[in-house]
Amino acid sequence: MLPTDEILKGVENRDEIKRIIDIAEQAIKTWEVSCTDFLSPPVIVEAREKFSVLSDIQFVVWGGYAQAERARIGITRAELPLDVSQVPVAALDVSGNFLFDTATHRDFLGAILGTGVVRDKIGDIVVLGERGAQILVVPELVQFLEANLTQVRSVPVKTREIGLDELKIRSPTKKEMTTVEASMRLDAVASAAFRMSRSKMADAIAQGNVRVNWKPVTQASHSVQEGDLIAVQGKGRAEVGEVSITKKQRYRIQLTRYL
Repeated sequence: MLPTDEILKGVENRDEIKRIIDIAEQAIKTWEVSCTDFLSPPVIVEAREKFSVLSDIQFVVWGGYAQAERARIGITRAELPLDVSQVPVAALDVSGNFLFDTATHRDFLGAILGTGVVRDKIGDIVVLGERGAQILVVPELVQFLEANLTQVRSVPVKTREIGLDELKIRSPTKKEMTTVEASMRLDAVASAAFRMSRSKMADAIAQGNVRVNWKPVTQASHSVQEGDLIAVQGKGRAEVGEVSITKKQRYRIQLTRYL
């Protein structure tokens, strides 16, 4: 059995990690691949940290396409072969005429949840503007949603299964910028990235609305570094790029904002 107490020590997402432990132990017992439902990025990050050091198991993360934020984890014994093809993910195309009644990610998610489906069964939702959306789901939901997801907002929709190779994944819109700061403090760097005042950013950090590499950080003085991903609730994400020192011993920071 896995060292449950040790794995759970200090974790933020305790219930989710405990469920993954149960799934991992099932995989060990059955000598098969066991899969989680879809997990959020913070849970995935924590699971990677906790399970990558275990010698009894191996795991793979897959959400249907390479850049997926929400993903399933497939787990099996260390001795067995494992790849993403063993983590089942299905795709649905939800089409309708949204020209006069635009639907957002929240609208599509709300319509799905309105059918009685729980959030954990749903992966990423790729909104396609006026023609609808594409949705990643666990395969066992395909027939149910084809029959029951018939309207989003006021728009009648047709829901049908498609192949993962038919996903219309768009590259994220990015904005590159450079800022010069006296330090690498989170509040300073994040306020520059998201064009917010430093005091408002400090408040957002203190309220738990800011994550670094998907982990909550509540100290404005937290020091960020190259490669860190900063996420602000309701504002999106920004990545810290190359950092150099100016002649005046300040930090010149390259930032990429994902819009």
